[in-house]
Amino acid sequence: MSSLHFAALLLLAFAPAASAIVIRDDVPEGRYRVAPEEFPALADLPHEGHGVLIARQWVVTVAHAVQGTAVNEICLAGRARAVAEVILHPAYRRPDKSLESGDAAPLIAALAASDDIALIRLAEPVEDVKPVALFRGNGEEGRLARLFGAGASGDGRRGQDMQSPHRTVLRRAYNRITQAQGRWLTYRFDSGSTALPLEGMLGNGDSGGPVLIRQGGSWKLAGLASWKLAQGELADFRPGLYGQVSYQVRLSHYAAWIAEVMAARDR
Repeated sequence: MSSLHFAALLLLAFAPAASAIVIRDDVPEGRYRVAPEEFPALADLPHEGHGVLIARQWVVTVAHAVQGTAVNEICLAGRARAVAEVILHPAYRRPDKSLESGDAAPLIAALAASDDIALIRLAEPVEDVKPVALFRGNGEEGRLARLFGAGASGDGRRGQDMQSPHRTVLRRAYNRITQAQGRWLTYRFDSGSTALPLEGMLGNGDSGGPVLIRQGGSWKLAGLASWKLAQGELADFRPGLYGQVSYQVRLSHYAAWIAEVMAARDR
């Protein structure tokens, strides 16, 4: 496995890549599949990864999915949409390649300290898809979260299928936010009696995928898939196993930055 591919596993196993929902091993896979029309605001980035339409001309995603890559168009509701500009958060830092082997702790510290968020300004406003509103406030912890992704898949007993392509069919799963602090929201992939009926976690190819929380009668965008926690030797890490903790960019933390960037470009 190349060092670049391994880094991708970490940045939503860890981060540059990120799986079309890793599911329970005791629930039929078909129960997780949904039609694209269930979440039309989901954007597909070139090759792999996602973003979400949050305004007529704006998509939010994770920085690691677009940094160093030409993003000339994205796909939204089955149509190609030209991209005018990609804006990375000024405090985003891609982890150094020297951290991609050995003990996981230095890499995890680098991921946790970075602002993994970016905005994509489209060349033309989107008229045929309704944007998703951002979750407001600080009440994410303990809330039910709905996840969407079309990356690789697998199940919690065996982990992610390492041969699975990073762009597959759209799946939906649920989890529960265990922590909301600073830059990050977290949830844990539970099994058995502690798991939700459609428990799951985002995986490789799902970077930038949405984490939605119900507020005021509708699902609001609270987070974006970013990376998974690893401990010990990185070479032994297998994404998607039960018990793993997933980290999502916490959009309430970045609401002011998002509003500032959009207002400056929309004048």
